[in-house]
Amino acid sequence: MVAYLALGSNLGDRRAAIAHAIQSLVKVGQVVAVSALYATDPEGGADQPEYLNAVARLETALPAQALLQACLTIERNLGRVRPAGAGKSPRTIDIDLILYGDAVIEEPGLSVPHPALLVRPFVRIPLAEVALPGLRHPVTGESLSAYPPDPTVRRLDQVASSPAGGSS
Repeated sequence: MVAYLALGSNLGDRRAAIAHAIQSLVKVGQVVAVSALYATDPEGGADQPEYLNAVARLETALPAQALLQACLTIERNLGRVRPAGAGKSPRTIDIDLILYGDAVIEEPGLSVPHPALLVRPFVRIPLAEVALPGLRHPVTGESLSAYPPDPTVRRLDQVASSPAGGSS
């Protein structure tokens, strides 16, 4: 199954956290593509440090819920803390399952496609970079393989230490 994962970090060594998360993903599948890194301000003008974001395309045999649990384990291993009641708090790493093939999943703790996918340029731009040709949103049918530039999403460079066999 082809899955797309959005990665973000705004605490500590953000670049290293994203690189380590991608390296950890090789335990749950084959990382076949990783976007460049993008710098973005926190959503809603929150008083937090700037984010680094990327998207990875992963081929995996894991069911969606197992993939989500593996991502949460990677987050915990990299120091992610989820304070109670603090939905948009700063984080060392965040890994969101944004697409899982063309599946539409609504389960406790898991919504695929990610509910905010279509309104987040900081996800759409790196997703378009690694999307398979013709990728479409499984509910709306909107193309996900292209997205116009956005001044709030600033391209930096490739993620350091992308896994062997992965492309960027």
